[in-house]
Amino acid sequence: MLRIALPLLLLAAPALAADEPPHTGRAGSRSMPELSDLALAACAAGGIWFVRRQLRARFRKAAPKD
Repeated sequence: MLRIALPLLLLAAPALAADEPPHTGRAGSRSMPELSDLALAACAAGGIWFVRRQLRARFRKAAPKD
């Protein structure tokens, strides 16, 4: 599934970026985080959750039985 999803995501990325206006060279004011900032934070939180879950399961199996 990952072998299919990753190339599709990479192919769709330029199409999603084409809707943005060209850069004018002037910095604008930001009143809130961009959607990409929120997506990165969600991916990071999901990655941390997944790795911690896997490590807990791994060490639960490897724990010595008393």
